[in-house]
Amino acid sequence: MSGVVVHLPRGNGGAVGGGPHGDTVTLRLGPGEAARFGRGSTTAPVELLLDDPAISRLAGEIRVVDDHWQLTNHSTTHSYLVENPEGAGEYLRVPPRRVGAPVPFEFSRVVLPTRGDVTVSFQVFAPDHLYLDPDAMGGPWGNSTVTAYSLNETATYFLVLVALCEPRLRDQSRVAVPTTPRIVERLGGHLAGGVLTARAVSSHIDYLAEEKLRIGGPDTHEPGRGDRRNGKREEIVGLALRFGLVREEHLALLPPLTGAGGRERQAAR
Repeated sequence: MSGVVVHLPRGNGGAVGGGPHGDTVTLRLGPGEAARFGRGSTTAPVELLLDDPAISRLAGEIRVVDDHWQLTNHSTTHSYLVENPEGAGEYLRVPPRRVGAPVPFEFSRVVLPTRGDVTVSFQVFAPDHLYLDPDAMGGPWGNSTVTAYSLNETATYFLVLVALCEPRLRDQSRVAVPTTPRIVERLGGHLAGGVLTARAVSSHIDYLAEEKLRIGGPDTHEPGRGDRRNGKREEIVGLALRFGLVREEHLALLPPLTGAGGRERQAAR
């Protein structure tokens, strides 16, 4: 099983040694690894610093197991929420002092209460959810197989994948892969869970490449990361189209094309 990706948005805290409000933090945890979160101190070090006086020094811990992750709540007074941003309002409440609560969502938002108007939260991309091959259902377990690429077609990351593949699916030619601003514009107002930001799109692309499609690549935080990120997008689109992970019928998941460009493309079909 692959591990989890923990994403702390800018302004919620930071990494150890960062400023009081901190930049965006992304942690990768493999099976058996853990990350602690809270306000932190010399006696209670944490990997994710959360900047709010209502949050405990050691507020909780994320631990990765083989096929899911667990949340421990070290607070003695506050419950934490784990929301499914891509569901129909599903969430689970982790009460104070709860140890190792299993989280079933593939994409989660962990929300901690504060004394201010805005809660503090971070996102967790879970290990791959595996699905049985539908053609093998009903047979003996020993003969069953699982899909090579486990993709949830109702998830936001899949919508981003369709948007990346859209130009080539419509034109059947080697055209440029859409940029992050283009995807934000293309999917603007289309998500029930709120606005899709450029940073969120980049996180979904990294998740697709590193977890779902397992495309290796250099660290995007090094100099020249823009060119490498474009190369990663090209690999994502190439693999998705070669193996039929995204097909023409998936274009119906996207909002209708508008404007002259959209009419021309539709007419070409």
